[in-house]
Amino acid sequence: MTQQFWPLGLIPLLPLGGVLFALFGGRRGGRRAVNVVAPGVVGLAFAVSVWSLARLVSLPAGGALRFAAWRWIAAGPFHVEMALRFDALTAIMCLVVTGVGALIHVYSVGYMGHDEDYARFFTYMNLFTASMLILVLADNLVVMFVGWEGVGLCSYLLIAFWYTNPEYAYNGRKAFIVNRVGDAGFLLGIFTIVYALARGGVWTVTFAGMSHQAALLQPYATAAALLLFLGATGKSAQIPLYVWLPDAMVGPTPVSALIHAATMVTAGVYMVTRLGFLFTLAPAALTVVAVVGAVTAFFAATIAMVQTDIKRVLAYSTISQIGYMMLGAGVGAFSAGIFHLMTHAFFKALLFLCAGAIIHELDGEQEMGRMGGLRGSMPITWLTMLTAALAISGIPPFAGYFSKDQILEATFASGHPTLWLIGVITAGLTAFYIFRLIILTFYGESRVEPSKAAHLHDAPAVMTVPLIVLALLSVGGGWVGLPRGFLWGEAFNRFLAPVVIPPGAELATPGSGLALVMIAIPIVGVAAAVVCYAQMPGLPVLVAYKARLLDSLLRHKYYVDELYNAVIARPLFWVAAYVLHRGVDGAVIDGLVNGTGLTLLEGGEELRRTESGNVQHYALLYLCGALGIGAYYLYRVVIR
Repeated sequence: MTQQFWPLGLIPLLPLGGVLFALFGGRRGGRRAVNVVAPGVVGLAFAVSVWSLARLVSLPAGGALRFAAWRWIAAGPFHVEMALRFDALTAIMCLVVTGVGALIHVYSVGYMGHDEDYARFFTYMNLFTASMLILVLADNLVVMFVGWEGVGLCSYLLIAFWYTNPEYAYNGRKAFIVNRVGDAGFLLGIFTIVYALARGGVWTVTFAGMSHQAALLQPYATAAALLLFLGATGKSAQIPLYVWLPDAMVGPTPVSALIHAATMVTAGVYMVTRLGFLFTLAPAALTVVAVVGAVTAFFAATIAMVQTDIKRVLAYSTISQIGYMMLGAGVGAFSAGIFHLMTHAFFKALLFLCAGAIIHELDGEQEMGRMGGLRGSMPITWLTMLTAALAISGIPPFAGYFSKDQILEATFASGHPTLWLIGVITAGLTAFYIFRLIILTFYGESRVEPSKAAHLHDAPAVMTVPLIVLALLSVGGGWVGLPRGFLWGEAFNRFLAPVVIPPGAELATPGSGLALVMIAIPIVGVAAAVVCYAQMPGLPVLVAYKARLLDSLLRHKYYVDELYNAVIARPLFWVAAYVLHRGVDGAVIDGLVNGTGLTLLEGGEELRRTESGNVQHYALLYLCGALGIGAYYLYRVVIR
C-alpha cells in the first residue's frame, strides 16, 4: 500500500532553505542568525521525518508514503517524476541523516565559532544534508543520482573548505576525481538497467517498478550490479577507490563527522540495499560485494593500527566499518548491514566530534604523540569517547556489539567461514587500534606543549551536549536489534523485512560457541592495547623494530598511493602534457587555428601591396583588365 504524503517534500526542502538563507542572508543576518537557522532547519527536517515515520507505521506492513512533485523527464514512453518515497529503509536513513546531522550542526556552532567563513561553511553543510536526503528519499534511480552527485560535490567543497592551503585544495580535488571514476560505473549501471527493461517493453526507473519487473533484469543483473557496486566503492570508500577518504581529514572536523557518520560514505551501502532485488539476481556480484567488504575491513584495520594522526585512525576505521556493512549486504543480510550503518553513525560521529573537541582545545594539534594525560582536564570528552570506543569494539551491551554480531552471524550461517574468520580477526584489530587511540590520548603522562596544557578544559556546552546525546545512543542504540529470543528480539530486522530482500532475520543463528568467540575477540584486542601502550609502552617499539618490513608496509599504507601514482597518475599526466597538450592541443588545434590566421594575414599583406596609391599602376591594371575582357569577347563571339 502506497499513500500520498506531501510533507515528505519538506524533509529536503528545509535544509535547502537553510542553504539559501546562509548563502544570501548569512552576512547580513550575522553569525547568530546563521547559528540558529542552519542547525534549526536540519532539526525541523528530523521532526518531519519522525512525523512521516508515525504515518508509515499506521499503514499495513510493507506500506510506503510517496510524494510526486512534478513530471521531470518525458521522452516518448520513458518518463521520470521528481518523486520521493518513504518506506522502512528510507525511514531509518532519514532519521540517521537528520538526527545525527542536526547534532553535528549544533556542535559546529561552537567548533567554527571563530572562523570568518561561517556562512559559507553552513551553506555547504546544509547542502550536504539536503543532497543526502534527496538520495535516500528518491523514488527512482535518476533522482537518486541527483543526490548521489550532490553529496560528491559537497564533499569536495567541504574537504577543500580552507582552500588557501594548497594541500587541502589538492585533497578536495582528489576526492572529487576518485568519486567521478565510481560515478561513471554508477551511470553505466543505470543505463544497463534501462536497456534491460526497455528490451522487454518496460520504461521505468522507479524502485517499485524495477522490483516488479525483476525477471527482465535477470540476463543483465550481474553486469548492472557490478557497475553499480563500482559506484558504491567510490562513495563508500572501499577497495579499490578508498584512497580519497584518509586525505579528506584536512577539512574541519565536523565535516569529517558528517561524511563518515551520516552522509556520503553510507550512500553506497544504502544503494546496494535499496537495489537488493537486483543484487540477489546476481549471486556472483553478491560474492564480490562480500569479499570486497571483508578484505577492505581487514586491510583498513591493519593500517589504522600504526597511524599517529588521531583523525586518520578514525578515517581508516570508517573504511573498515563500511567494509563490515558491505560484508553483511554481500551475504544477503541487508538488514544487518543497515543496522550497523545506524549504530556506526552514533559512535563514529561521537568519535570524530570528541577528536574535534581535543583538536579544538590543542589549537589544531592532531598527533597523538603530542597528547596524553587528557583524562583529568577533559573528563566529559574522555568518558564519551571511551563509550564510543567500547561501542565500535563490539563490547556488549554497547550498540556496536549487536549490529556487528548480526553481520558475523549471518556471514557464518550463509556458508562463508573464511569471510567470517576475517571479520572476527578484524573485530579484534578494531578493539586494539581504538583503545590504542584512547590510551595515547587520555592516559599516561602528558605530552602536550606547556603553553597549551595550561588552558585545557572540556569544550563549551554547545559542543559537549551533542557528545552526551551521541554517547547515550552509542550505549542504547543497538537495543532495537536484540538477539533472537531476548525481550522484543530482532525488532529492527522485522521492521525492515518487507523492504530488504532477503531480510537478515531469516538467516540461521550460529551456536553459542561461535557467539562467545565473537565476544571474546574484542576483549582480547582491548587487553592487548592496554598491555602494549599502558603497561609495557616499550613493547610496540620493539615489535616494530623486529618486524621492520611489516611496520614500514603498514606505515606507508601498503604503498597503494605510490602504486596509483606510478601506474595511473604519472602516465595520465604524461599523456596530458606531451600527447594532448603539446601534440593535439599545440600542434593540431593551435596549428590549425594559428595557421589559418597566419595564412590570412600573409595573404592580406600581399594584397595590401596592390594598394600603392600610384595612378599609373592603377591605369595599367585598368588597361590590362579591359584588354582581357576584349580578348574574351573576341574569342567567344568572333573566333568561335
